[in-house]
Amino acid sequence: MHSGTRGPMDGSSLVEVLVSLLLLALGLLGASIVQLNALRARHESALLSAGVQLAAGMAERMRANSVLMYGPDGGNPYLNVAYAAADGADAGGAPDCFGAAACSGADLAQFDIAEWKQQLQSALPGARLRICRDAPAWDAAAQGLHWACSGGKGAPIVIKLGWRGRLPDGSPAVNGAGESLPRLAFQLGGGGA
Repeated sequence: MHSGTRGPMDGSSLVEVLVSLLLLALGLLGASIVQLNALRARHESALLSAGVQLAAGMAERMRANSVLMYGPDGGNPYLNVAYAAADGADAGGAPDCFGAAACSGADLAQFDIAEWKQQLQSALPGARLRICRDAPAWDAAAQGLHWACSGGKGAPIVIKLGWRGRLPDGSPAVNGAGESLPRLAFQLGGGGA
């Protein structure tokens, strides 16, 4: 006959099982949030790496063509280039200078710019490019990069790249006007270059 008292081997109660399942579910939820943040950080890191490589390639081509052929500012075709893939702007329309011996410096610059636009469009989502003279690329008031350029003959040439991205909290990385923020600014030499 079974007595009314419980022994030490009677098992777990339903409440204990439910509490265990709740703790397991909270642990799995926390692990998935950490995994999601890691994936987001990895994606942003890959975009930043691609952006740095594109900017470095642009800088090398500018140094090879622009500075040697045009001097610091004398008709430099690379200055004041502005491109936004989101605008639906055409990335082509340049002379084919790949292997062509009869390309002038201006033709080569137009070829470089069109090729950069195509590379940006394929490598970075919502890519945006600005090449200009800008002394303070970092905006101390906003604590970030900005698209506006100060200009000025003595200011260094800066390549600014941006793309559609997210802040660490998951919100879109945009300024007050809803534009994507520059994600990197690549400065070419000092003020005279």
